[in-house]
Amino acid sequence: MSPTPRLAIVGAGLGGLVCARVLQRHGVPVTVFEREADPRSRSQGGTLDIHEDTGQVALRAAGLFDEFLALSRPESQEWRLYDRHATLIRHDRAGEGDLSRPEIDRGQLRTLLLDSLAPGTVRWGHSVRAATPLPNGAARLHHHDRTTEDFDLVVGADGAWSRVRPALSDAQPSYAGVTMVETHFDDVDHRHPGIAHLVGRGTMSAKAGRRSLVMQRNSDGHVRVYITFRGPRDWHAGLDLADTEAVRARLLAQYRGWHGSLLAILRDNEGGFLNRPMFVLPVPHTWRRVPGITLLGDAAHLMPPVGVGANLALLDGAELARAVIGHPAVDAALDAYEGVMLPRAVDHAKTARQMLTTLMPDDDSDAAAFPDTLWPTDALADSRTARSS
Repeated sequence: MSPTPRLAIVGAGLGGLVCARVLQRHGVPVTVFEREADPRSRSQGGTLDIHEDTGQVALRAAGLFDEFLALSRPESQEWRLYDRHATLIRHDRAGEGDLSRPEIDRGQLRTLLLDSLAPGTVRWGHSVRAATPLPNGAARLHHHDRTTEDFDLVVGADGAWSRVRPALSDAQPSYAGVTMVETHFDDVDHRHPGIAHLVGRGTMSAKAGRRSLVMQRNSDGHVRVYITFRGPRDWHAGLDLADTEAVRARLLAQYRGWHGSLLAILRDNEGGFLNRPMFVLPVPHTWRRVPGITLLGDAAHLMPPVGVGANLALLDGAELARAVIGHPAVDAALDAYEGVMLPRAVDHAKTARQMLTTLMPDDDSDAAAFPDTLWPTDALADSRTARSS
């Protein structure tokens, strides 16, 4: 790599930030472009379980593993699975000293990464329209204000609806047939003891056929709720999604016959409700090399939220940074990075698609209700994975 390569990352999500952090640790300058006005522009989503073989590897490469552990909640690796009658079917607890998948609020992890970067690394309020390759092997970044900047490498870390992806691929996200409706509880241990009992210290899922109710404990007594069901994207036709009580009534009707303690998840939450239809990229999603441009995270391999999305984004970011650091030219770095990332992403995407079919079958009977895999705490927590509409 040249002594002063010009590197741009589009998107200040977890993958883009860890990439920037690893680059800066090795003296490689980088600029991150983020369309949000500042770090507090929106909620960063719920809790994430950071896996020891992916996300934790990236945080070690970033030199932030100890700081991550200080913020994480190993006790939140606890899982509870119920049927629709509120019968506890399965209860998994982390063993003493188990750090295989400790939980952390997404916002806390993002703040940790942001605080680790050199001042001015992230250019807030800079929306990108597109990226295009240049004849000399570099790439041009097109900003929404019609200005342009040229870089040796542009990295699309801008999520499901990436503006960088069209430079590499014609693929567009498509509806996966499953919708999540998000809501929450606050101060759950004091104000909602029944809900606190259901969710325990970590995550609970109640499932029957094409419907599930998922709750995840975050820090400070905050619980995120994901009402998840298979059906048409326009399930809310004729309904004003801003009308909290009307949405509540529609959802209660969908879950009629479920146990009262589970219906309390729909009835007693703080409201309102965020509609998040689930989108995925085609499988496989690959591309022919385009000099000076690549992708990571959801921009590269948007898949159903079955526990790998954020972890793969972190690993992508760290591995791309190490490839840039370890090779004399951008093309060689992209050979090394994409040669590993793309086949890995295809394998995970195939598995994720199969798991989604198992978790959310077309059959609405209880016979299909209890797969070995529970709803994981990963991309469910990311509001960029499923579009709000």
